[in-house]
Amino acid sequence: MANDESGGAGTPGEEREFRVAELAEAAGITVRTLRFYRERKLVPPPRREGRIAWYNGHHLARLRTIAALLDRGHTLGGIAELLSAFECGRDVGDLLGLSGAIAAPWSRESPVRLTSDALAGHFPGEDTEENLTAALDLGYLAVDGDDLVHTSRRLLDASTALVRNGVPLSAVIAAGREVRTHADALADTFTTLVRRHVLADVLAHAASGAPLPPAEISRVTEALDQLRPIVKTVVDAEISMAMDRRVRAELETWPAPSPPAAD
Repeated sequence: MANDESGGAGTPGEEREFRVAELAEAAGITVRTLRFYRERKLVPPPRREGRIAWYNGHHLARLRTIAALLDRGHTLGGIAELLSAFECGRDVGDLLGLSGAIAAPWSRESPVRLTSDALAGHFPGEDTEENLTAALDLGYLAVDGDDLVHTSRRLLDASTALVRNGVPLSAVIAAGREVRTHADALADTFTTLVRRHVLADVLAHAASGAPLPPAEISRVTEALDQLRPIVKTVVDAEISMAMDRRVRAELETWPAPSPPAAD
């Protein structure tokens, strides 16, 4: 189809297409945010007509899905994983129709909107271009218009406390990247466990296109509701015991204090 450069309506019976500014306005976001989502591959590529990029209703639905998932506590990284996992013809909206059983967020992180000055206030003297780039690359920060959005209040508070106690922000970000790698590995372990032993029938239904019976939806919802706090308990217990072991091993390497001198 061929729209004029004002974009939008098209002819009757044809799917509407949007130019980038129109799509951003329809989705209630800024053009910069839309481009950021494109860079993170959260939104599929547009149709190109010469130098003009055209978006359609699927793109708008995807942006609205992203907004809904953000409102429900998903991080941008988690949304990217969901979108990637279910890119084979079924959008995340299909999963949300399953009473939210599978797509319900495990995290309850609260994003924090920050001006550049507010960010500098958290990390005095550490708000360098290198640190900002590293935080954006890790996904701790995102750009929304003239502001920055930190994806997690808890991680922002933890990073701020570490810097105030003498840890350079670059080291905090590097540690965050390493923790992310280990956290992803833990998530893979538990996801495999759940996929094999809880969701096998659900995945078979999804592959066949058949709707889940209400009883199965209830079973999955109840099982996942019980598993979420259990997973967090296991990880918290293991990291706590690992820290105990590591601290004891560290103390054993320290030199013994010298005995007090005799009078």
